[in-house]
Amino acid sequence: MRFLDTTLRDGEQTPGVSLNPDQKLEIATRLAAIGVDVIEAGSAAASDGERNAIRLIADAGLSSEICTYVRAMHGDIDYAADFGADSVHLVIPVSDLHIAKKMRKTRDQVAAMAYDAVEYAKGRGLIVELSGEDASRADKQFLHEVFCEGVQRGADRLCFCDTVGLLTPEKVAEFIPPLTRIAPLSIHCHDDLGFALANTMAALKAGASCAHVTVNGLGERAGNTPFEEVVMALEILYGYKTRIKKELIYPLSSLVSRHTGVPLAVNKAIVGEMAFTHESGIHAHGVIREPSTYESVEPGMVGRKRRIVLGKHSGTASVEAALHEMNYKAEDKQVKEIVKRVKQLGDDGKRVTDADLMAVADAVLAIECKPVIKMRQFTATSGSHMIPTASVTLVVNGVEMTGAATGDGPVDAAMQVLRKCVGEVADIRLEEYHVDAIQGGTDALVEVTVRLSKDGKIITSRGARTDIIMASVEAMIAGMNRLLRDRT
Repeated sequence: MRFLDTTLRDGEQTPGVSLNPDQKLEIATRLAAIGVDVIEAGSAAASDGERNAIRLIADAGLSSEICTYVRAMHGDIDYAADFGADSVHLVIPVSDLHIAKKMRKTRDQVAAMAYDAVEYAKGRGLIVELSGEDASRADKQFLHEVFCEGVQRGADRLCFCDTVGLLTPEKVAEFIPPLTRIAPLSIHCHDDLGFALANTMAALKAGASCAHVTVNGLGERAGNTPFEEVVMALEILYGYKTRIKKELIYPLSSLVSRHTGVPLAVNKAIVGEMAFTHESGIHAHGVIREPSTYESVEPGMVGRKRRIVLGKHSGTASVEAALHEMNYKAEDKQVKEIVKRVKQLGDDGKRVTDADLMAVADAVLAIECKPVIKMRQFTATSGSHMIPTASVTLVVNGVEMTGAATGDGPVDAAMQVLRKCVGEVADIRLEEYHVDAIQGGTDALVEVTVRLSKDGKIITSRGARTDIIMASVEAMIAGMNRLLRDRT
């Protein structure tokens, strides 16, 4: 079977999404690299920018066939040919609703337009995929006649469009098999009622040979059939080898999300943040011992990594795994106490970060680190007529140190004073600083992630508080402690 990806056309029709030609080229290049057969690069008649993007992609020498959406109009087809497309997705309304209300024509008039457009496109040297818009509400006999005559006039392929997501797998079994006997048939589904994936899989089983998809399921209203879900359903559930380079799925998904500005739902299959994340003690224990117990897909297969997070549902196995990763050694009795405290943090509604676990482990194990940093006091001030200033008193390797520093803002001042106080012990550099505002009200947690380095060693540390300054300080001190602890 084949994949036609319409992220750059139907996906871009997601409200609020607009891709420039360079972004389209980057996505198209990734789609070709992952193994997509046909890339629908846009709608040639839409704008000058759209045509420039199609030309850019067509001239890039990609391995995929480059397609563009066209109406049954000679001008649209000329744009496709003139700007380098290999094929056209020629869309014709076939339901009486669309023919009468949208086109204000008769069946015979629309059919004549379709046949004329097919012949004109073939005359311009284009591959033609004749597509029936709103096919799931069309009269079956009329649809069959249009498709048969369209192929007689030169159409190379056909496409059944479930334009507003009204198909069911039962209807697919009625509609699709007769059409597959006319010519190679594609299935193009929308997810208005959540059936896009199910209908696409049913159509493929019924004889369709190509799936129209979008990365991350982008598209108008509820979106289109998600590319990544079709690939993995075929591979895992049906044992069908797709030839798609599955390890590139997540990088592609992330790129599309970044360029379109459409975030991924955290619980989205395959590519969502939580798709390979475990907190429950039973689940975490199971995947640590044998991943297949609670994972139907191995994370690395799609370019992901498994993640164990800590909270009130965490068990001994997940806490032990996290402690081992941080180079803590704890006896069974100590682990039980750490688990107990982690659960208490979770019960308080707190997201348990690396810094939290380190603080709990340090307290339970009573680790005497040489050197170790402990904070006695911290203050930060800023205002419209004040220079942002931070002061801190730390105990560094048993010696109390007090310092102050200014910065571009209170957070920067805090970073400066901490590095300044620890500077006599070690040269610790701040390589990266990142803030995630966890959704909620004005008292929502803010999670700060820092990457620190010392003598070529780089570690990542996190802090979470309702105050961004204190979250930043927490992350810095926890990270510094880890770097300094490694010296002992």
